[in-house]
Amino acid sequence: MTDRRRTNPRRRSRTRRITPRTHWLLLSVLLVTLSAALLLQGYTHHMFGITSDDVTGPRGRAGAVPGRVAQGGPVIADADTAPHTARPKTHTIALTFDDGPDPTWTPRILDVLRRQHVQATFFVVGTEVVDHPDLVRRIVADGHQIGIHTFTHPDLSRLAPWQRSLELRETQLAVAGAAGVTTALLRPPYSSENDALDDADWSVLKQAGAAGYVTVLSTQDAQDWQRPGTERILVNATPKGRAGQILLMHDGGGDRAQTVAALNTLIPRLKARGFRFATVGAAVGMAGPVQRAGLGDHLQGMALIGLLRGGDWIVRLLGVLMFAAGAVSVLRAAVVLFAARRHRRLRTGRRAGAWGPPVTERVSVIVPAYNESAGIEAAVRSLLASDHPVEIIVVDDGSTDGTADLVESLGLPGVRVIRQENAGKPAALNTGLAAATCDLVVMVDGDTVFEPGTVRTLVQPFADPGVGAVSGNAKVVNRGGLLGRWQHIEYVVGFNLDRRLFDLAECMPTVPGAVGAFRRRALLALGGVSDTTLAEDTDLTMALCRAGWRVVYEEHAIAWTEAPASLGALWRQRYRWCYGTLQAMWKHRGALVQRGAAGKLGRRGLVYLLLFQVLLPLLAPVVDVFAVYGLLFLDPLRITALWLAFLLLQLLMGLYAFRLDGERPGSLWSLPLQQFVYRQLMYLVVIQSVFTAVSGSRVRWQRMERYGSLQAPTGTQTLAPESAPYESVQQQASYERHPPFQTGPVHGYSPGERHDWQ
Repeated sequence: MTDRRRTNPRRRSRTRRITPRTHWLLLSVLLVTLSAALLLQGYTHHMFGITSDDVTGPRGRAGAVPGRVAQGGPVIADADTAPHTARPKTHTIALTFDDGPDPTWTPRILDVLRRQHVQATFFVVGTEVVDHPDLVRRIVADGHQIGIHTFTHPDLSRLAPWQRSLELRETQLAVAGAAGVTTALLRPPYSSENDALDDADWSVLKQAGAAGYVTVLSTQDAQDWQRPGTERILVNATPKGRAGQILLMHDGGGDRAQTVAALNTLIPRLKARGFRFATVGAAVGMAGPVQRAGLGDHLQGMALIGLLRGGDWIVRLLGVLMFAAGAVSVLRAAVVLFAARRHRRLRTGRRAGAWGPPVTERVSVIVPAYNESAGIEAAVRSLLASDHPVEIIVVDDGSTDGTADLVESLGLPGVRVIRQENAGKPAALNTGLAAATCDLVVMVDGDTVFEPGTVRTLVQPFADPGVGAVSGNAKVVNRGGLLGRWQHIEYVVGFNLDRRLFDLAECMPTVPGAVGAFRRRALLALGGVSDTTLAEDTDLTMALCRAGWRVVYEEHAIAWTEAPASLGALWRQRYRWCYGTLQAMWKHRGALVQRGAAGKLGRRGLVYLLLFQVLLPLLAPVVDVFAVYGLLFLDPLRITALWLAFLLLQLLMGLYAFRLDGERPGSLWSLPLQQFVYRQLMYLVVIQSVFTAVSGSRVRWQRMERYGSLQAPTGTQTLAPESAPYESVQQQASYERHPPFQTGPVHGYSPGERHDWQ
């Protein structure tokens, strides 16, 4: 962005309105599609399952079952109108196999049947058809008949009518998609013989009959699902007389080695007794129960199989990504906590000698301001109250609310006001930099209040000639309400822990605009503050690191700043931060292959930002989606336990960070609630920023609302870190009890303003 003022307003407005809508539409479509696929996958794979045939409990009342059905044959047709039954022909065995196809046992059973020149009927489960469509095609190609055994193997009598229809229709489509055929044969799960039917079962058969299905029960059960041993299966499967039988066996649902072994003996033995083997249709004289599927059913079936197999792939991918996100989160926590502890020890040891001789030289404080009348007086008065000599330069960047007039009317000594046309914050900072008379400059936002010792503490690291910039400790002033507490937690736990890590690793990527100090000559050597990114503070800091300067963190240099008080304002602020950070990372990507200080920034700082501030937030939706999926379809207790463990990790990090910052941990009670609104908002910001960056769209500056909640400190005592051990920082908690601010009305802001500020 070389010149935002020359950007075509019409083009800029169109970019802002249309581009976000486009990618949010794409994301919404993706979310709806993903949700539908996961719901279908979860329902079909986890709501029910193949279990033993005796799990349904005792038989209920059977008053509604017609006598001719209860005493009739195992094949029942027209159950909804005029039910009639059929029995297999004498000396005819209809071998039937349930619960398949299974990739291990179905091929072995088919091999036995092929060697024995026997045809059978396979009642398939829809989910298994989806997983193994090639086996269904082989069953049909070998001349066997296909029947359906529902999609997920539920007890149909316990389902609502619409669920029954769904179970049958999905299975039919799966068979049509896999083998190009449809079938009229149905065997409900957990069914057995006619006399076991009760009223609930009969309602299922009537609904199936209305849908055109012929129900196939059994007359003889090999009970191979119990795995009683090959000999016992042979006894159970052998007819006592000459009557025809529909023999129930299984090719899926578990280990069927005994079934395969029994078939090798059973078929020759029954053939020797004069029995012949046939499909169900042939055994009862039914004409064409299996037909070629229509083009519509075949295409729908293929789509269903593709959708469900895609859902399986998505779930596996989500699982991998979730574990990756968990591992990255744990890694970050371990690295940050280790670094924070080591940083504390090093700084505690350094306190004895500090950074070198005390820095007492005068400091130029630059305050860029655009429409800051709500808080500029408090900011300037707090700077004048510093216990370190300062000159204050307020650069009014074309304010329309009388900011410059207000500062001038105060008549404060040592305060200069420079007016310029609206040109943006970087230009205002450069104006102040040119007007500064000191080698050390402090940059502070117009919505920020310093404590009396902040400037003095902030500039002490410059006793080390290798230090080019110092980051202070910005604290949220307006902590009321959940949003304020959440941002307070983020500043303490997220930003400040990270800064300790960056300081230790000598790869500080950002000196915040709210509280930072610089060597003026270092900035002038860089050409001043660049306006090519929306995160001028990050861009400037990275440039200093690449120039060989060290950037450090001084946690005792405290500043109080206003945080957004609405979700909309927070979104705009974080969107600018995130997008600007991505711009700065791309701009300084060359640091990845450089040596020295630049290499530390590249291989430590940029990699850390990429992993934990870009990729990890992008994985956060995966965690949420998988958590909801797990609560609905997996083990809710396990998912809840994992979520609580993740929350506990965050809480421990929070407690330690609050201790380091001398803050009361009371705000951490809102941490669990933060997971349901704030966290989603933050990762959506990252998603939009990445989309915008990838698409090459331009984003303009947006100024944050000012709430007038700042006031210059009066009578507050500032802890002098040079004269106290590191642990004494906890005394800073007194500022929570008597903070240098008070809540005031919202003023100094007009909605709809056009500006270059936030």
